[in-house]
Amino acid sequence: MPQILDQKRFSLVHRAFTTRRIPVNAMQILLDGSDLKGYRFRSGDLALARVDRIGHHQRLERANGRRARLFEGDEIVLALGPRYAPDQYEAITPQALGPCQLAAAGGVAGQVTTIHDRIIRPTEITLLGLIGSSKKQPLNLADVAIDLQRPIGTIPTIAVVGTSMNAGKTTSAAALIHGLSAAGLRVGAAKVTGTGAGGDFWYYQDAGAAHVVDFVDAGHAATYMVAPEVLEQTTVALLAELQDAACDIAVVEIADGLGQQETAALLSRTVLRKLASKVIFTAREASGALHGVSWLGARGFDVACVSGLLTRSPLAMREFTEGEGITPCLTFEQLCTAEIATGLVGSVAGRLEIAS
Repeated sequence: MPQILDQKRFSLVHRAFTTRRIPVNAMQILLDGSDLKGYRFRSGDLALARVDRIGHHQRLERANGRRARLFEGDEIVLALGPRYAPDQYEAITPQALGPCQLAAAGGVAGQVTTIHDRIIRPTEITLLGLIGSSKKQPLNLADVAIDLQRPIGTIPTIAVVGTSMNAGKTTSAAALIHGLSAAGLRVGAAKVTGTGAGGDFWYYQDAGAAHVVDFVDAGHAATYMVAPEVLEQTTVALLAELQDAACDIAVVEIADGLGQQETAALLSRTVLRKLASKVIFTAREASGALHGVSWLGARGFDVACVSGLLTRSPLAMREFTEGEGITPCLTFEQLCTAEIATGLVGSVAGRLEIAS
């Protein structure tokens, strides 16, 4: 029989960032193995887990944004899901209760399959049960997602793409948000792919974004292995949210790099080319930047500039400039300025009245 969640016990549980949209009062019961016979676990299912052994992730990002230190024996509420992170882990969605790993600090429980050789073992957890509603059904992030059946909007949009994880996408996006906000624009920010985590979400707010949304709002704990048409639908819906929030312009980050399957598929969709007529491309080195500009150009994107970690090296910037010669290479500090940010988006925001 399903176990009614003890509210005293539950008040001590850490709720992860990925679960932020689900009201606590909706979490009524704990479903164990006997309750879940024949049930196929889904990415986005809510679970109660016990921390067994601390590894790489020593903290959990809570729903309120605070990074709570974990202790062995702690109970946490998080979402099941996969992860694609070449610098850390690859993981798949668990298909049973029992031992698995904390695949992401934002609160994603996954079965880790590969590990970067510079990363220590993941934090080990045990799934104690899935969290259910009063109707005795497992709760899923999709239950409280925004409306995905949205028409394509008209909000001016600039996308930030990169060669890989940790190429400087989020820092470039935040810098652009800061510059556009400094110019008097109401800027919306969206992260449309990736693994559920609060760092980028809060960074965009700190940079001056008036409204921030991400794929978790669309019902995904992570977007690894999500079909391209669903990613496209998610992107359209998140941009519609920013438009409904009266944002003047949207800055959209697409996670990982051009070699990642979902990223490449989303960027190859016709709708995305219509939505984001300008792109900032980030890279760690000149050769990656040269490849990215060529790859995007071949698919009809207008690359407004190159940025990212390569801008920390004058030699890398020179290599790119000598190799390509047309696309500007801009540092994070330059993107932060109102004049450069508004000049960069140019025709994308052409119909907007830029504050002087």
